[in-house]
Formats: sequence, structure tokens, C-alpha cells
Amino acid sequence: MDLVDLMHTLYPYAKSLHIMAVISWMAGLFYLPRLFVYHVEQAENVEGVSPIFLVMERKLLKLIMGPASVVTWLAGLFLVLTPGIVDWGALWPWMKGASVIGMTWFHHWLMARHKGFEKGANRLTGRQYRLMNEVPTLLMVIIVVSVIFKF
Repeated sequence: MDLVDLMHTLYPYAKSLHIMAVISWMAGLFYLPRLFVYHVEQAENVEGVSPIFLVMERKLLKLIMGPASVVTWLAGLFLVLTPGIVDWGALWPWMKGASVIGMTWFHHWLMARHKGFEKGANRLTGRQYRLMNEVPTLLMVIIVVSVIFKF
């Protein structure tokens, strides 16, 4: 069995792994900004609550979002590198790729915001985090529509 045959054999497994990792990563990308909203709003009203939010945010980032993003990327790269799967002359793989890069940027932006909370230097409001919470939704819509319709 040559490499191309092996990649085609492993393709459904990689695709399954990719979908599961994306679901886990997206759950974190949706939930962490909400945690930031509650962190900002409750830290003003409830003494001693900030360290609890910091632990929840850190664990979400390190134990779920980080590994899920790595698996998403690795499995996704395997999928796009499998010969004959992606029509690179079409628009959809480029739209999906740009959106995945945007999703990765958003993940890193969230990590930077968490570091700000750790340093006591958060400058954003709950409303601003609520607005930023729409970013992964918009990117997800672009990704799903691109992959399903393949225009």
C-alpha cells in the first residue's frame, strides 16, 4: 500500500477526529468569552470570586481548547493534504482556511485577555466581551457554508 492509498484509508478516521476536535474547540471558543463577561461583572460585586474565574478560564484554555485546537489543525491538515479531496481552484477551501486562521487568531486573542485578567489588567467590559463572543459564530457560519456548498 502506497502513501496515497494509506491516506485515503485513514481519511474517514481523520475526518471523524477533526469533527470531534472542532466541536470541543468551538465549545471553548463560545464559552470562554462568556466566562470573561461573568468574571468582569461579578468581580466588581463579589469579593474573592476572581481567583475562581481564573482557574476555570485557565483549565478551559489549557485542558480543552489548547489540545482541541491542535488536533483540529493536525487532522484538518491531513484532510486537505489527502490527494484528490480538495479542489484548490474553488473558492471554498480558501474561505474556510481564512476563517480557520481567524478562529485561531481569536483563540490567541482570548489567551491574551486571560493573561490580562491574571495580571489584574483587564480593560474590557462585559458588553465588549459579549460582542466579541459573536466572532466565532460568524466564522463558524462561513466555514460550515463553505464546506457544505463548496462554491
